[in-house]
Amino acid sequence: MTLVEIYSKRECHLCDVAKNVVNRVRQNYPFELRLIDIQEGDSWYNRFSQRVPVIYIDKKFAFQFHVPETEFIAALDSASGSTGEQK
Repeated sequence: MTLVEIYSKRECHLCDVAKNVVNRVRQNYPFELRLIDIQEGDSWYNRFSQRVPVIYIDKKFAFQFHVPETEFIAALDSASGSTGEQK
C-alpha cells in the first residue's frame, strides 16, 4: 500500500488545508497515512520548519506548502502503478 507522510506543525493554516485535501482524496484512493508533527528540538524541525507542510509519497518528496488535489491523485496513481481508476 502506498505510504503518504505529512510533516506539519501546530498552528499552521497551510498544514490544515493540506491535511483536508489528503483526507478528502483518501476517501476514494486508499493509502497509508502517517502524520508527523514537528516541534522545535526534533530532528525534522530544522529541516522542515519553514517549509511545512511537506508531503512524501513512498519516502519520495512530493509537495511542500500546497497540495493540489489533482496533482496529488496523479502522484498516488504514479506511486501505485494505478491506471487512474478510483476504488
